[in-house]
Amino acid sequence: MGVDLMRMKVSRFIEPMSCATMRHRKEDLMRTIRFWIVSLVLLGLALSACVAPMPAAEAPGAPAPAAGPKTLTIAAGTDIENMNVHRVTSSPSFSVLEHIYQTLFYMNPEGELEPLLAESLEPGEEEHTFILKLRQGVTFSDGTPFNAEAVKMNLEYVQNPDNGSAFAFLISRIQEIEVVDDYTVKLILDSDFAPLAAHLSHGALAMVAPSALEQGNDFLANNAIGTGPYMLERWDRAESVTLVRNPNYWGEPPAIDRLIFKVVQEDGARLVEVEAGTVDVAVRVPPAEAERIDANPNVDVITTPGLRTIYIFFNVTREPFDDVRVRQAINYAVDAEAIVNQLFKGAARVSDAPFAPPIFGYKPNPPYARDLEKARALLAEAGVPEGTSLVLYHPTGRYVQDALVADAVRAQLREVGLEVELRTLEWPQYVPFVRAPAGENQVQFAMLGWSTPTMDADYALYALFHSSEHPPGFNGAFYSNPEVDRLLDEARTTIDPDVRRELYAQAIDIIWEEAPWLFLYSEVQLTAIRTNVEGFIVHPNERLIATYADKK
Repeated sequence: MGVDLMRMKVSRFIEPMSCATMRHRKEDLMRTIRFWIVSLVLLGLALSACVAPMPAAEAPGAPAPAAGPKTLTIAAGTDIENMNVHRVTSSPSFSVLEHIYQTLFYMNPEGELEPLLAESLEPGEEEHTFILKLRQGVTFSDGTPFNAEAVKMNLEYVQNPDNGSAFAFLISRIQEIEVVDDYTVKLILDSDFAPLAAHLSHGALAMVAPSALEQGNDFLANNAIGTGPYMLERWDRAESVTLVRNPNYWGEPPAIDRLIFKVVQEDGARLVEVEAGTVDVAVRVPPAEAERIDANPNVDVITTPGLRTIYIFFNVTREPFDDVRVRQAINYAVDAEAIVNQLFKGAARVSDAPFAPPIFGYKPNPPYARDLEKARALLAEAGVPEGTSLVLYHPTGRYVQDALVADAVRAQLREVGLEVELRTLEWPQYVPFVRAPAGENQVQFAMLGWSTPTMDADYALYALFHSSEHPPGFNGAFYSNPEVDRLLDEARTTIDPDVRRELYAQAIDIIWEEAPWLFLYSEVQLTAIRTNVEGFIVHPNERLIATYADKK
């Protein structure tokens, strides 16, 4: 089953605006926050929601209508990291927790920023200030009110380095958070900050009940109290997470009474379960199996162009990856196009930048074309002898065919005289291992993926390449370049979007040349959904959203 990425439809993305720009448009801002949305034709990838279609009533083999309380079961590839939404770092965790917790704003599947727990974000009277107006009548699942004090506590929690959130960079320009009244918050910044509104839609800035925050990190890791449509019933580690409807939910109650996120690591096992009907949704369908599964009258395979880039980062502080020639050599030795064609049957896109289109600031570069002669020459120049042993870490069940990709990389590097040992860890153990700080970090190189749910290059580049974000931040390569730091700092505080694009283009060119990553591909999501399920959303940011789902 091939996916023609060049024929996908036009997408929408966020055009961030800074303080000064928004002051000139205050009247528009007071009417709506959708002023951040711009439509453009972009290369390669569509940003659209893919929702399982409603089955025809007379479809042959359609299951009988569900009766009584409804349960929807999702076969996920991995367990969640923990229940602390401010500290988890991966889409599988956010997919579960976003049913419990909600953000101030929501980036919808079409790339539009919508108010959620906030009603508006407007520039204040003083320079570099913003006024957040909050939705009234919202309570947390424990019955306590959502208000301005709750917003202040949550944002300050993320900012506090003692709490260990890797997402503090999202709001690092906010100097002070003031409670104006019960439903009004003033944000005082130290400068213009172009991606502020988009950042406030990120799941790591979701609102947790103050009653939970007060109990500390140990409590937060195992309990969840939010404003969302569901609340936690139980978490059986490495097996499943079960959610039930929140009786105090402020919005329209969901049709599904109970959600179960079941951990099924093996691709084949997930497919067996969705075909048998023991689960309703199965993630990450192997492309080679998609056509066969889709032929089942009781299962649809939904294709969702994604925002996730898969890469292998090099720890540039450790030999031999402290030499740029070695990093370039591996990029020339690995045939990303062959991996895309053979393992993904076209359901992926070879990387030509550190992140995928249609994210704001995307600038393509010529992909590293396979050149074994050049790779061997660079390795020789760097003094890397033939037969050198390396250790590549990778997860399993987290990304589409992640273990097969790692094995393909190993085989291709053997052709230039590098012997690669593969080491596999399950996702909850993998994340803290590869993000261990300097002095503890044992990684030579390791596979990861990165999505950009904010639709802004600040999130895609600052978190991964700025020297302030070394582990336990997201810059797992320990990459550091003063010029890249300068460009990224300037871009996030620049008003003019065209100037921002140019700054990001310059940073991308340097990163591409210095190759702190083995650049691989961007994913296309293939999800198997039973035909009696309607309204289930596979978001381009990889979130699985069951809030609007129902079962016939």
